[in-house]
Amino acid sequence: MKKIVIIGPESTGKSTLSEQLAAHFNTLWCAEYAREYLLCHGKEYNFATLLDIAKGQLALEEKYAAEVEKKFYPDAGLFSAPLLFIDTDMYVMKVWCEYVFGKCHHYILEKIAERKYDLYLLCDTDLPWTKDELREYPDEQPRKELYNMYKDILVNQQVPWINISGDYQHRFKTALNAVLKIL
Repeated sequence: MKKIVIIGPESTGKSTLSEQLAAHFNTLWCAEYAREYLLCHGKEYNFATLLDIAKGQLALEEKYAAEVEKKFYPDAGLFSAPLLFIDTDMYVMKVWCEYVFGKCHHYILEKIAERKYDLYLLCDTDLPWTKDELREYPDEQPRKELYNMYKDILVNQQVPWINISGDYQHRFKTALNAVLKIL
């Protein structure tokens, strides 16, 4: 299975891009578990809460990976492996922990080392910020700081990655070309 992770600061089009790519490739995408968790339990969180969210994100990813594997038939498609698009991974959890609390759970760091992905799509902050009940950083400075934290992580790891910027149409085209290159 090829796993493509879409990361970046809030309100940068990650979910939209995940959904578009999954639809294009007739596969599934794994949503960000934190949204579901915070909507159910309240938007107030602490350092321990982020560990619960990280574990929930991994469980959700495993659930979707199993569903994609079950659905995939090698002779039915153009590609040699099933695809799963993932909106958020443990790098996001690491950045969230460090940005808000100045430290990260060892569990998250261990999972970063253990888990393997095939491509990262880093969403830039050039889309207008859209308010919703869970978003915390409407100002440009924190969004850029968070973007740079993600970029620093991606530069210093082995998995290929590409920056995704521009309007929604341009983002989709850039992401689609990146995905096609790894297939």
